[in-house]
Amino acid sequence: MGEETLHIIKNFDELATTPARTSLLTIAEAGYRAIETTKVIRDTILCAGDMLTVQGVGYLLTEYENIYVLGVGKCAYDSAVELEALLGYRIKDGVVVDVRSDNALTRIRSYVGTHPYPSEENITYTQELLNLAEKATEHDLVLVIVSGGGSTLLCQPATHTYADEKGLVQHLFKAGATIEELNTIRKHLSKARGGYVAAAAHPATVIGLLFSDVPGDDMKTIASSPTLMDKSTLADARAVFTKYQAENSDFSIEHLFETPKDEQMFLHVRNFLILKNATALEAMKTCAEHLGYRAEIKETKLQGEARVVGEELVHAIRSARARTVYLYGGETTVTISGPGKGGRNEELSLAALSLIEEDELVVSLASDGRDNTEYAGGIADKYTRGMAEDAHLNPKDFLYTNDSYSFFHSLQQGIKTGYTGANVADLVIAIKHER
Repeated sequence: MGEETLHIIKNFDELATTPARTSLLTIAEAGYRAIETTKVIRDTILCAGDMLTVQGVGYLLTEYENIYVLGVGKCAYDSAVELEALLGYRIKDGVVVDVRSDNALTRIRSYVGTHPYPSEENITYTQELLNLAEKATEHDLVLVIVSGGGSTLLCQPATHTYADEKGLVQHLFKAGATIEELNTIRKHLSKARGGYVAAAAHPATVIGLLFSDVPGDDMKTIASSPTLMDKSTLADARAVFTKYQAENSDFSIEHLFETPKDEQMFLHVRNFLILKNATALEAMKTCAEHLGYRAEIKETKLQGEARVVGEELVHAIRSARARTVYLYGGETTVTISGPGKGGRNEELSLAALSLIEEDELVVSLASDGRDNTEYAGGIADKYTRGMAEDAHLNPKDFLYTNDSYSFFHSLQQGIKTGYTGANVADLVIAIKHER
């Protein structure tokens, strides 16, 4: 079987029942291929002789006694595999914490933590990462992989427990806090976020390799910025805490603490944004155009309540001409009021489904492949709606209980990719096909 026939979407053939669906899934796969972590590392980091180059910036490796690799998030493991292949014996030691591992590393220690909520394991593995960072001296080079999911994994409380933090995060999720607000609090909850990893590695030379999973690619928000000096203050974190009445989660505001503010700790730190959501969107746009569509990237900072955004996207594509594709990147939120199962991507598609007309399709996809469920997202089109009507399933009933996963699972209309090893927030496609 040729490489071109291998699908990232594992149930591609089962879902590609119409020309419009085939186009939708093909465009989605173009986005996923563009953000494959191994490809990004190979394209971004070069090593020729003793010279390591990152986005045109050179580091002479003979100037360093030891090279350490640290990593956190859903891109950490695959990045570490590529860095081992690139640097080999030069790597003295390393620690990466991801949500998956294939045991292919020989010089870097790999740990599997929990997500989306912290755990005792996350605390233990984060301490291992910090211990190694603290070993670095002014004569060493430390490469730090920072990617989505890192906030949860970098759990290192001062006075609270992981269970306390889990309760707080659940409360903020349910209240609809934005990722910026959530991570403002998270930075002030862990001795590994908000610049603490870079501070631990001081005075070594630190290279931050950042994979953006946040709207607008704000490096200060990615994984709660373990390698950047935090601009937010304890007062900012307390303001978010108060806004969402987080004391009702039984978490004490006194557990929040300030992040490192000594600029000297960050003098030898340089952060590189090596992947962002727009990379996937550009690849999807090119693919759509090759398929004969007019394609437009409408938004790279998509935010808002998922069910509201889903309806808005249907109205937007309805006014377009036939054979038009609108693309969006970002991260919506869900205000949880019901006991159901699912994520923001499935909820967005489910909200769109009730308004979809015959020639319209909408899908929102988790770039890491898991929308808090086995699905990356669900397809909203006339065929899904027809199956729902035949099965006497009302999308609005499932929206009411935040049970989008059960809806798409009942109809087998969820998109399966498995963990992709990438994370650049969400990818949203709206298509106006032809009647």
